[in-house]
Amino acid sequence: MFRPRIIPVLLLKDQVLVKTVRFGNPKYIGDPINAVKIFNDLKADELVFLDIKATRESRCISVDFVREVGEEANMPFAVGGGISTIEQIRELTNAGAEKVIINTQAVLNKEFIRKASDTFGASTIVVCMDVKKKFLGDEQTYIINGTKASGLNPVEFAIEMQHQGAGEIIVQSIDHDGTMNGYDLNLIAKISAAVTIPVVALGGAGNLQHMRDAYHQAHATALAAGSMFVFYGPNKAVLINYPAAEEISCF
Repeated sequence: MFRPRIIPVLLLKDQVLVKTVRFGNPKYIGDPINAVKIFNDLKADELVFLDIKATRESRCISVDFVREVGEEANMPFAVGGGISTIEQIRELTNAGAEKVIINTQAVLNKEFIRKASDTFGASTIVVCMDVKKKFLGDEQTYIINGTKASGLNPVEFAIEMQHQGAGEIIVQSIDHDGTMNGYDLNLIAKISAAVTIPVVALGGAGNLQHMRDAYHQAHATALAAGSMFVFYGPNKAVLINYPAAEEISCF
């Protein structure tokens, strides 16, 4: 029986794992390679690594780090952070990444997505949309780790990214990030209805019911989370975790 992919999203800051709340106040979590080893044992479907400082520092996520993950990971993984050239994508995929995740450059140069898709295949190219509501309630896509509004409507942007050849879209709510109170179901539903490529929900998941809601109500194709997989219990103790097979077999 089909079930959606369930994907831990791990944030990198200065080569260590952190977790944010609404893209701010990063909390130290631990060593990323140790987390990969644990997720191997827990049989995670897929992993995502995002370097949250790379774009602001005008660099790409470390190829050496990606190679280290590739040597350790038993599951497919995707990486993002500061990716802006075809050569960077080539180096990252050669180092072991199955997919690359592009955010800021997709907004600044939409034709880059078309060129990347034509070069590496749509299945390699993922666009991550960071979405936030402005003061009057209008939703906008943000860039540079959520620090700058692009002026782009999320639904229109998603449609354009599909047109340019993106193979998958991650829909991330900045307002819900790290809250563990549930996804922005309305946002996910609008994007899912507008495109035919896979839509990955991200931002706000705190338990499996939140994921079920995003899948059944908002029609997300895959379900991603950060805090849910690095915190445990009401006091949010740091503990790498992943649902057991029997918990997700009948999603």
